[in-house]
Amino acid sequence: MPNETQTSRLRRELMVHLARGIQEGTLAERVDRLPLELRPRHPRPDPLRCCVHSERAILRYRIMALLGFGAEDETDELKPLAAYAREALARRRRDDRLLTVIDEACSACERGRHTVTDACRGCAARPCTLACPKHAIRLEYGRAVIDPAACVNCGKCRDLCAFQAIHKLSAPCERACPAGAIARGEDGKQVIDRARCVACGQCLAKCPFGAVAEVSELVDVAGALARGEALVALLAPALATQFDVSLPHLAGALREAGFQGVVEVAAGADAVARQEAAELVERLEAGEPVLTTSCCPAFTGLVRAKFPALAPRISATPTPLAVAAGLAEARFPGARRVFISPCVAKRREVLEGDGAHHVLTVEELGSLFLARGLEIAACAPVDPDLQASPAGRGFAAAGGVRAAVLAHLAGEAPASEALAGLGPDTQKALRAYASGKGPARFLEGMGCEGGCVSGPCTLADPRLAKRRLGP
Repeated sequence: MPNETQTSRLRRELMVHLARGIQEGTLAERVDRLPLELRPRHPRPDPLRCCVHSERAILRYRIMALLGFGAEDETDELKPLAAYAREALARRRRDDRLLTVIDEACSACERGRHTVTDACRGCAARPCTLACPKHAIRLEYGRAVIDPAACVNCGKCRDLCAFQAIHKLSAPCERACPAGAIARGEDGKQVIDRARCVACGQCLAKCPFGAVAEVSELVDVAGALARGEALVALLAPALATQFDVSLPHLAGALREAGFQGVVEVAAGADAVARQEAAELVERLEAGEPVLTTSCCPAFTGLVRAKFPALAPRISATPTPLAVAAGLAEARFPGARRVFISPCVAKRREVLEGDGAHHVLTVEELGSLFLARGLEIAACAPVDPDLQASPAGRGFAAAGGVRAAVLAHLAGEAPASEALAGLGPDTQKALRAYASGKGPARFLEGMGCEGGCVSGPCTLADPRLAKRRLGP
């Protein structure tokens, strides 16, 4: 798996153990021994932490997250994992927490600050000292030095340095968060502000210590499968790109895993493209300056949180998931709907709406297959119960939504733009649109660079996934 690190490998290994324990009915019996089995005292394989006790403690909290609990939920350190497992297997719906920070795993990275590197030449021009509004830079032994107590991190010295000798150091999770929702708490460990979080999942993807974890529904879905309950899989458009098999083989594997039906969410995307095209025409004719897409909850969340003047321009068209869920309910009444997703943000959409009952990430689906010993390519291929067009499947990549919507317009298409990722460039563009100065009249927005094929919970290399999607 090219899209893999040591921390993601460990997370996936735990998923397989838990899914296998549920399938065999031994989860509660075995779960407390997992940290000891995976991190034995001797020999100690590939140590990632200072001591075996720290590694086992972190494994305990990772398991809690996979059981659907946040690390913050622990009020009694003596409570066994088996007790959490029994609660998870008995519940019908978990709480609304999406992400949790495992403070035992958090490195308490240094607060963001500017520093001068060895590239400094102590030049005669010294623009850094002249530009600093707080006079925080002085020369010592022919090299610039920043006084951290006086520096306000404005970055003017960095921008003017001809040698690029001044860098800003910051925690990877803070740097990745477009909403400024994660920051050091009083104890130095990171804390997520749930009110500001847009659930893009970038902190999860970028933390090199694996300290940010998803609060999973793996146990809920695997338990329902083990009990033989009726479940329907709703496949996000990006799913077809995540395994090196055809879509019918993937649908066949889901049937063998116990799902009663398989529905392409891209079928909902086809309907969304038609409806959004009609809405675009209507709103532009009514004199509105621009219309943005509504399918990515991370994008729309950022617009509402940081660019409220643009929020009324978000399309009212339902998301592909909402439309596909309605189609699935009509086809399989009473079955619990499981959305299989490449991202965290869709978890929030499901929690806040009525599209699906549970969410599995692509990683979690892969662990279910491994736990059951299913070789996807060896499964008998079947067609999904609801299939989509290539245009609907194109919603998985940046530019795909725009192309599908514009294809339904008659006559000349309005100027359009596709924004992917929520970083500084995208926010600069959104600021322009919010002030009425954007260059386009139809704006596609996606939370991940490259679109859903680059989601934080995917398995395949994004470039390979894009090629599998096709032109």
